[in-house]
Amino acid sequence: MRDARARRGLTRKALARDSRVSERYLAQLEAGHGNISVLLLRQIAAALGLGPDDLIEEEEQLVELTLIHQLLQRLPKQRLARIRAHLQSEFGSPAAERSRRIALIGLRGAGKSTLGAALARKLGVAFIELDREIEREAGTGLSEIFLLYGQQGYRRYERRCLEKVLEAHERCVIATGGSIVSEPGTYDLLLSTCFTVWLKAEPEEHMARVVAQGDTRPMAGNAQAMEDLRRILQGRGLLYAQADAVVNTAGHTVEQSLRTLKKSLPSAAQKRKPS
Repeated sequence: MRDARARRGLTRKALARDSRVSERYLAQLEAGHGNISVLLLRQIAAALGLGPDDLIEEEEQLVELTLIHQLLQRLPKQRLARIRAHLQSEFGSPAAERSRRIALIGLRGAGKSTLGAALARKLGVAFIELDREIEREAGTGLSEIFLLYGQQGYRRYERRCLEKVLEAHERCVIATGGSIVSEPGTYDLLLSTCFTVWLKAEPEEHMARVVAQGDTRPMAGNAQAMEDLRRILQGRGLLYAQADAVVNTAGHTVEQSLRTLKKSLPSAAQKRKPS
């Protein structure tokens, strides 16, 4: 439960609010001391955008999937990215086709909007912020979407908008929300249709950049903000690492990061679209 919360970027307070389960009881569950009922399990799973079975060990799985999972568990973590790349190459969309669309992933404050817009200008393609598309689709802001429809409602809008963007744009640069990697179906769609780049930074830089933009909410009333941020990064690290490329923006200027980002792209993606 703690890992699922971290992958979705939720604080314990936010999960308590969305699930209507007390923060104190959630802490007991995450420490392995709670004795949860099926009803509360369903409430918490729904708030995490999961099914109850996702929070417990499944007893019935396809034999082949079980064997594959067991094989992957025995392998060193550093080999998993190479295996995923091989599977993507063998069974996914051709690399040349995926490279027409560049998708930037990473936590808020990594530079997705700034670098994404600059990269799109250099390539002469459309720049799309997925969260803005979600707001247009819903006719309201992100905070209201979560308030009205919860995490699951946001996920539905996110998937629908990504599908529309992919259908409408053969070439583009997409800045995604930081938690898109936490929704397996949507993230798989992104990985299979776009050349993905993880924009990476240190937790302190993530926080400083968000605050520099005038948003003090990450620190407001939350003394554990940095600890939560580090937990989120740790929880999503392996998911972000599934990207085709990694660009570390820590300690670099926008111009330096943009040059590194452009160099990380395949040659087919770096060609400017004809006017």
